[in-house]
Amino acid sequence: MMQNRRIILSTIICVLFPLLHAVAQKYDLLIQEGTVIDPKNKIREKVMDIAISNDTIVAVSGRLNPKDAKKVVNVKGLYVTPGLIDLHSHHFFGTEENHYLCNGYYAVQPDAFTFRSGVTTAIDAGSSGWKSFEKYKKQTIAHSKTRILSFLNIVGEGMRGGVWEQDLQDMNAKMTALTIAQNPELIGIKVAHYSGAEWTPIERAVEAGRLANVPVMIDFGGHEPPLSLTKLLLEELRPGDIFTHMYANLADVRMTILNPETGELYDYATKARERGIVFDVGHGGGSFAFAQAIPAIKKGFFPDAISTDIHTESMNGGMKDQLNVMSKFLNLGMSLADVIKASSWKPAQVIHHEELGNLSVGSVADIAVLSVLKGDFGFIDSAGNKMKGNRKLQCEMTVRAGEIVYDLNGLSSPMWDASDAR
Repeated sequence: MMQNRRIILSTIICVLFPLLHAVAQKYDLLIQEGTVIDPKNKIREKVMDIAISNDTIVAVSGRLNPKDAKKVVNVKGLYVTPGLIDLHSHHFFGTEENHYLCNGYYAVQPDAFTFRSGVTTAIDAGSSGWKSFEKYKKQTIAHSKTRILSFLNIVGEGMRGGVWEQDLQDMNAKMTALTIAQNPELIGIKVAHYSGAEWTPIERAVEAGRLANVPVMIDFGGHEPPLSLTKLLLEELRPGDIFTHMYANLADVRMTILNPETGELYDYATKARERGIVFDVGHGGGSFAFAQAIPAIKKGFFPDAISTDIHTESMNGGMKDQLNVMSKFLNLGMSLADVIKASSWKPAQVIHHEELGNLSVGSVADIAVLSVLKGDFGFIDSAGNKMKGNRKLQCEMTVRAGEIVYDLNGLSSPMWDASDAR
């Protein structure tokens, strides 16, 4: 009888102890001993632990007890940042009749290119319009682990290319604003690729932005005859609106922010920044030139937001990915903290989603773990010119809504044991 009682008691302990231990563990995931950069909370390269429960950050502290966590990942020597936000990307493949978007380039599937670069939020820059957004939502947004937000194109058909993007009759401020009001994934309005001499697309986009209370992003140039960048930046756009492709050097089709002959910034660029215009990189396949970026940065004209303009052409050219673009600015003199800010907290502010881009307690657990490689690296601009650099950012691990979605070197995995194979 006594032996039976011991067996029963032992069985109860074996069953209950793990359950009690699990109850006692307050955290699902503990990221330990990382060097934290969190611009919103003014944490600049400080060694801290971050605890996550379900999909939420629940503690950020100098030292947390690893026994309180179901899973512990030690990232000593690595940088822990908010999940990166790519302010300018393209992910809509179009309708059945139209598989080409992004002005003739193929869009990219977001999860295949975001997490490996530490990006947890990708913002589509106007690939769809109000007529095609529902298709995009069902086609891509609903099937992506990446958080997908979007600027809605002022053209109802979106970036269908050719004559569709030149149709002034398809630029409807009211329908654009109504669609934004009905879809929380929509955070702004995009104007791009219009080649006429009218200001109508910009005027209607700004009107839609006023109605929906969202910012407008402008890809400006290619007008015949040319339109004035001075008028755009100082008269047409509102504070908080976004000028993308800020370092483009396409003098034949667009005005630039810097005089290529003198190396001086045009006064409309500095005045626009003073009045609150947001300057975004939007690297792309043809919209980033060292000839503009290097002299401008020497004058202290850094970007507000660092973004990719990713599509199938740009990702295989000089742009490559978010971290490659960020690395260019790291080598051009921006501090690591400022590069992170321009890729996380500042974009969150620009799109009026300040719940993102930070590591505050209570925020969704979107986190990037990065290393800074040191060596001899080359970086290419859109004209095929190369710049040398000695630092390059690499993503080691990405957490999206509390889940580890990318782990380059197995930081979160147990070491393989030969005895497990027996």
